[in-house]
Amino acid sequence: MQDMKDIAEMHWKHDLLSSIEVGIVVVDREYHVQVWNLFMENHSNIAPGMIRDKSLFASFPEIDESWLRAKAEPVFSMKSPVFVIWEQRPYLFRFGANRPITSPSQFMYQNITIFPLASLSGRVDQICIVVYDVTDQAVSRQAVDELNEELQRLSRVDGLTGIFNRHYWEEQFSREFKRNVRNPGHSSVIMLDIDHFKKINDTYGHPAGDEVIRQLAKLISDVSRETDICGRYGGEEFTILLPDTASENVMVLAQRIRQTVEKLTIEYEQHIISFTVSLGIAQFDAAFEQHMHWLEHADKALYKAKTGGRNQVVIA
Repeated sequence: MQDMKDIAEMHWKHDLLSSIEVGIVVVDREYHVQVWNLFMENHSNIAPGMIRDKSLFASFPEIDESWLRAKAEPVFSMKSPVFVIWEQRPYLFRFGANRPITSPSQFMYQNITIFPLASLSGRVDQICIVVYDVTDQAVSRQAVDELNEELQRLSRVDGLTGIFNRHYWEEQFSREFKRNVRNPGHSSVIMLDIDHFKKINDTYGHPAGDEVIRQLAKLISDVSRETDICGRYGGEEFTILLPDTASENVMVLAQRIRQTVEKLTIEYEQHIISFTVSLGIAQFDAAFEQHMHWLEHADKALYKAKTGGRNQVVIA
């Protein structure tokens, strides 16, 4: 009679472990597998009889043994459960995604819980690892994060040229000004403007003018350093912030831009368009009370370049 009860109990326990939509793994102190439920079998293609009493680490070499032992130690010694979410570690077992065709993920994201299984004596000789499939939640979260990042990027760039817009550029410029106030340096700024841009629009049309602006923005980005911050300040006017660069050295870049533009020809609807630019340079000065005073000096230098004949560089 007792044997029948034991068999019945084993049967319902087996059914319970098989019906649960989470992974159940029980290991002993040597990390030999004692329980391996249907969820784990389905996702690993390893039957319970194939892995029982086998080393978890030998069966799944992708598991970081030192990491898992460190996580499980307080479970064994202090009987304290441990939780690990997918943001901390994407998975414990590298299983394929449930829907490999429709899911953008190549693997199953997992949350895991590790809790103690105490014996009658109170000693913890086994722990249970519960594996939750959270792929849908993780993918959704990542999609939202990527969308937010893209929206943030779009809020920073100019729609026509793809370089920084005026608002974001001014934020960076203000931050650089404050940095130079705290630690006086030799940062500089360039303002440049397309010469006779109205004539380009009037002659070839505004779409052609837009193409000129796009090509100039690309040229500026290509010749500038990675540390330089380029922006479209408005219309046909551009700004370049050069951290830790004295105006004498900025002159080299400014002349390179001017000379390259002078040689540039843009083909647009069977028209060949040539143009020039004028540039003004201003170096940071501790006497500036605010960042706009610094920019005004560059603007005044640009005005001198314009009134002085255009297609030239002037240092404030």
